[in-house]
Amino acid sequence: MMAMFPAVMNDSMFADLFDDPFFSGLRSVASSESSSPTSMMSTDVRETDGSYEVAIDMPGFNKDDIAVELHDGYLSVSAHKDEKRDDKDKDGRWLRRERYVGSCSRSFYVGDDVKDSDVKASYKDGTLSLSVAKVTPKAQVENRQRIAIEG
Repeated sequence: MMAMFPAVMNDSMFADLFDDPFFSGLRSVASSESSSPTSMMSTDVRETDGSYEVAIDMPGFNKDDIAVELHDGYLSVSAHKDEKRDDKDKDGRWLRRERYVGSCSRSFYVGDDVKDSDVKASYKDGTLSLSVAKVTPKAQVENRQRIAIEG
């Protein structure tokens, strides 16, 4: 059955069906970039005087599909999509029926001193924007104890 995919995928009648990102791994198995989960979440990071500005492309996701968490110095962004699309003709017969379920995630080390209040997030037009305030690491205080010398 798998041997049929190359012939079907080159057929112009089904071309729009296989333009879906779900099938990108089947189209170019040899290309590691197309099958990489990070290609779904292209990320730009820019440094300003007081923060790091992160822009992550996440087209097709709704704000409620996305989660941003800070844990043990790592800022993690994950998204999950569970979509079903049905197209019927006027008599109720299926012309096309598609389903997509998928998830993707990225993690960035931001440091142990960053708190959740140092991170601001917004989502607009398919781009998740994060602002991570630069935090000065806590100075480690040397804990020195004087040892008494007997004698």
